[in-house]
Amino acid sequence: MGLVVEQRVMLPHPDLPEADWADSYGVRLDGSDLDPMEVARDLMGRAPKWVGALLKIRNLIVGFFGLKSAELELTGQDRIGGFPVIAHDGDHVLLGFNDKHLDFRIIVAVEPEGTGHQYVSLTTLVRRHNLFGRIYILVITPFHRLIVKTFLKRFADSRGLSRRSA
Repeated sequence: MGLVVEQRVMLPHPDLPEADWADSYGVRLDGSDLDPMEVARDLMGRAPKWVGALLKIRNLIVGFFGLKSAELELTGQDRIGGFPVIAHDGDHVLLGFNDKHLDFRIIVAVEPEGTGHQYVSLTTLVRRHNLFGRIYILVITPFHRLIVKTFLKRFADSRGLSRRSA
């Protein structure tokens, strides 16, 4: 069973230099064969039903303000979990988009950690544009953190992976 660990994010960050809010969580995994695109698809495509219900409520509310909706489903090579793929390489996948209230990026990273281990992390970067963006982040942060930790834990548990030493 994987232990999800919170990580520090240094701002400014190269993937969203204007970000003014960030968080990051990760888990240490046994093995060395994980591909970031496959990890991103697995993380975003295996949401528990309660996460889908929360996103439906979120989408309904933000729709009244003319904001973009988010869907957690596999939607093809150019989108993962409803989020556009901005860039990817052998170590990272960068997802996200810009909206009226904020710009955000999700970084799924797979990095070697010692011999026979990899570290999978999910980092979120946000640039808040206005008061609504600040209020939005304040309201959704507890749900966001729970969702990210749940995604990583489920991913690790599905692979019978080891714990990271903190």
